[in-house]
Parts: sequence; C-alpha cells; structure tokens
Amino acid sequence: MDNTAKVSTKGQVVIPADLRKRHHLVPGAQVRIFEYGDLVCIAPVVKEPVEAAYGFLPEGGKLLTEELLEERKKGFRSE
Repeated sequence: MDNTAKVSTKGQVVIPADLRKRHHLVPGAQVRIFEYGDLVCIAPVVKEPVEAAYGFLPEGGKLLTEELLEERKKGFRSE
C-alpha cells in the first residue's frame, strides 16, 4: 500500500484515514516521531506496552530459554 501525503507550510502531515483506523489514531492520540537512518517514522504511543504486546508472539513455539539450553547442551557434547 502506497500512501503519500504533502507537508504543509506549518510542517503538518495528514495520516490517511485507513491507517488512522487500523492503528486507532483518534483525535488527540499521541504519536512518537523518530529518525531511522534516512527515514522519518511515526509510531503510536502505547500507554501499556506490556499489555499491548500480549499475544504478539505465535503460540506453541519453544521458549527462548528452552532453545538456549538446548544449544548449550549441544555445545557441551561437542567439546
């Protein structure tokens, strides 16, 4: 999806409606603006980051700690 916008003389940019709806950007919502190399990025400010991240990772996979322990066991066996 290619969304483009013009920067006004006041430095304002209109975020397209479909993106505002998808990311729950209502009037008064706060966004964080940051640079990443040559990119200028806009990200919604999340009040409860842990709660917002809940369910982000797929279910049924191994825990990172389990994977690390298996790798260590393999390393000990090969020594």
